[in-house]
Amino acid sequence: MATSVEVVTTLLTVGGLVYTLLALWSARDFEHSWRRSGAAGLNAPSYSPNVTILKPLKGVDARMYAGFVSHCAQQYASSFEILFGVSSMDDPAVAEIERLRAEFPDCAIRLIECPERLGTSGKVSNLIQMLRHARYDYVLINDSDIRVLPNYLTRVMSCFGGSTGEEDPRVGMVTVPYLGRTAAEGKGLTVWARLEALGISTDFLPGVLTARKIEGGIRFGLGSTLAVSRTALTAVGGLEPLVDYLADDYEIGVRIARAGYRVELCGETVETTVPAYDFRGFWDHQLRWARSTRDSRRWGYVGLGITYCIPWAVLNCIASGFELWSFTLLSLVVLARVSVALTVGVGILRDEQVLRDIWLLPLRDFFGLGFWAWSFASHTVVWRGEHFTLQDGRLAHCDGKQ
Repeated sequence: MATSVEVVTTLLTVGGLVYTLLALWSARDFEHSWRRSGAAGLNAPSYSPNVTILKPLKGVDARMYAGFVSHCAQQYASSFEILFGVSSMDDPAVAEIERLRAEFPDCAIRLIECPERLGTSGKVSNLIQMLRHARYDYVLINDSDIRVLPNYLTRVMSCFGGSTGEEDPRVGMVTVPYLGRTAAEGKGLTVWARLEALGISTDFLPGVLTARKIEGGIRFGLGSTLAVSRTALTAVGGLEPLVDYLADDYEIGVRIARAGYRVELCGETVETTVPAYDFRGFWDHQLRWARSTRDSRRWGYVGLGITYCIPWAVLNCIASGFELWSFTLLSLVVLARVSVALTVGVGILRDEQVLRDIWLLPLRDFFGLGFWAWSFASHTVVWRGEHFTLQDGRLAHCDGKQ
C-alpha cells in the first residue's frame, strides 16, 4: 500500500510539474503575441466603433464609485454611453449614479430600472432589460466594481478590427484578464482576501492562458469584460438563454465561439475588488467558483486536480519517507510554480500584490486542491446570501444549506 501511494503521488507530482511548465510556456506565448500585435498597431489605424457599456448594479460595493469614474474618463475616439441597471429605484446605488452624473455632465450616462425577474439570475435579467435601451451596435458588459485605465475602450474595441482599421466580422467577442485588488492595509486586508487575490493572478489566469494555448484560442468569456457585437449576440439568441446560468460570462463566450465567431483575449488588464473576506465568505465564493467551473468544463475540470503540484509534491515527500529524490522533485515544483506566479501575476497582470503574498502560495494551492475535491460532494452554491442548487450550470433556488 505504501509503495502504491508513493507511485501515485509521484505520478501526480510529475503531471503537475508538466502542467506548470505548459502554463509558463502559454503565458510567454500570450505575452509575446500581444506585444507583437500592440507594436504593430502603433502605426496602424485603430478600429473604434461606437459602444454601449452595460453595468448591472445591486447595492454599493467597495471602490465601486472609483470604477465608475474610470469608465467616464475614457480617452476614446468615438462615442460611448454607460447604462446602469437596477432592479428598483430604491437601490442605494441610485444615489451613486446621480453623483456620477453631476461630476461628469458631458458623459452619456443613463439609469435603467429593470423591474422584471426573468429567471434565476437577477444579473442577466437586468442585462436583458438594459440591452433594450442600448443605442449602439457594440455592447460591453462588466461588473459594477471593475476599474479600468483611460485607454481601456480603445484597446478592447480595436480587437474587433483588422490591420486596416476596418471591422473584422469574424470577431464576435473580446474579453480581458483581470486581477483582484485587496485593501492596502487595515481590517480589510484579511488573509482570506489575500488568498483570493493570489489565486486569481497565479492560478486562474494561468489556467485560462493554458486553455488558450491548447485549444488554439479562447472559446469562453471572462466576466471582467464581455465586449460583443450585436450581430454575434443575435446569432446566439441574445442573452435570454442565459437567464438561469451561474457562469453567464463563460456561456456567452462558448455560444459565440460555437456560432463560428472568434473570441479574442485582449492584453488590457482590469481590476476587480476583493472583499474583506472572513473564512466563510472565502469558502462560499471559492466553492461557487469551483462548482461553476466543474459544470462549465467537465473534463477539463476533472484534470484540474493535477495542477496543484505543491500539495502533491509535499504528499509525495511524506509517502516516500522523505527520500532525497522527493525533496529534489519538490524543489523543482516550487521553482516552476513560483516562475508561473511571477510571469503571469507580475509580468502580465502587473499585480504587485503577488510579490507581497507569494509566501502564501503553498497555502493557496492546498486550499485549491481541497476546494477541487470538495466541489464534487454537492451541487449547492451560495450567491449574495441566497442558496441555490447547480445542475449543468443552471441555478435553481433551494432552502437547504451546505
